[in-house]
Amino acid sequence: MLSTQTRSVKPAEVQKNWWVIDADGLVLGRLASIVANRLRGKHKASFTPHVDCGDHVVIVNAAKVKVTGNKAEQSVFYYHTGYAGGIKGRSIRQRLESAHPERVVEKAVERMITRGPLGRKQMKNLHVYGGSDHPHAGQNPQALDVGAMNRKNKIG
Repeated sequence: MLSTQTRSVKPAEVQKNWWVIDADGLVLGRLASIVANRLRGKHKASFTPHVDCGDHVVIVNAAKVKVTGNKAEQSVFYYHTGYAGGIKGRSIRQRLESAHPERVVEKAVERMITRGPLGRKQMKNLHVYGGSDHPHAGQNPQALDVGAMNRKNKIG
């Protein structure tokens, strides 16, 4: 007999996989979009909107991510020091050349995840590293070739 009810996955039934992505030469926005879908679990047939059914994603070489057009100089991240008149801004290029280039990728993905408690829980499954090594080899992450998904995903 064919069931007409929609199946909702319970949190205990979720199978979480590990993926590793090499961000060298990838376009920032396209990478962030693919990673956000993996973190939410929208690539799975068992996707349930109110359950964290996404996977763990490890991104390496985040310092070598690319942006198209003039966004490297014109797109500015603003922050406030907490003092009066303390608004400051840094371009994407300045942030990629700083001590923590992985924060550019983290912020791009964070802005594509739904806001709220579930989104904060899903962001904990994102692991970004500026260099080529990561401490998650024990989880046996599968390589995800984002550059091969679409020719526009990679520059150079």
